[in-house]
Order: sequence, then C-alpha cells, then structure tokens
Amino acid sequence: MPYKEKEIEKLYYSIGEVASMLDVNKSLLRFWETEFTNLRPKKASKGNRLYTKQDIDYIKKIKSLVKDKGFTIEGARKQLKEKQDIIINNNIYVKNDFDKNEVSKKLNEIKFFLSELAKKI
Repeated sequence: MPYKEKEIEKLYYSIGEVASMLDVNKSLLRFWETEFTNLRPKKASKGNRLYTKQDIDYIKKIKSLVKDKGFTIEGARKQLKEKQDIIINNNIYVKNDFDKNEVSKKLNEIKFFLSELAKKI
C-alpha cells in the first residue's frame, strides 16, 4: 500500500488570504474587527493579523448576516450574541438556545444506539 501524505492544514491565515477566501476587502475585515468584540485575530510581532479557522468561521457568520441577510451591524451583533456557541472539550459545540426536550430526545437516541452496539459485542 503506497504511503499517502496527510494534507497540511494551516493554523493561521493572513488578512489577504481571508479576504480572498471570503471575497471581501481587507478594510472590511479591519472594520468588522472594530465592530465585533469576539473577532480578535492574533497579531504577529510586525502587527500582521493572523486569523484562525474559528476566526474565519465567525467572519463567515458576520458576512452571512450583514451581506446576505441584510442585517445592520447592530442587528448582526445582537443575532450573534443570541446564537453564540459554547465550546466544550475543545471541539463539541452546544447552542445555548437549546430545547430541553430536543436534548432529551437526542440523549435517548444515543442511549439506544449504545445499548444496541453493546448487544453486538
């Protein structure tokens, strides 16, 4: 079996790369940085912005609200605050606007799946 190299994923993206990816101007990214407090890319020693995948996902949400859905900056800010995700154990995302019945239903489905899996072992 031939050796298959793993794709290398970047940890940080420059402002130019992000602007190209999302088809927006660099100045718009800088503006959104001043308007949305959760958008705080790291800065290199020279002051260059370094965006993570989480930053890019957040920018995509902002762009969707402002550009696609026509929200004002204030409206987008409120919408993002209401729908803010909570990060648990590094990679599990839980919406803080969850329905208790929905969570209970999902947990029962998981319990059933695990019990069926245990029977097969």
